[in-house]
Amino acid sequence: MRRDEDTTMGHTMAARIAAPWVRTGGPSDEDREKLVEQALGWTLTVLVAVIVTGLGLL
Repeated sequence: MRRDEDTTMGHTMAARIAAPWVRTGGPSDEDREKLVEQALGWTLTVLVAVIVTGLGLL
């Protein structure tokens, strides 16, 4: 085994061990719920607009 393979494996294992505690600056769990709610709301809005337009009601 080469030296760089051993080092890479060590870094990978260290990343796996530390991963649950590392925050990357993304949205918190509370913010994530709000974002999902917003996305679902806009999806429903677009779906209703497509249906209304398709039926010729607008």
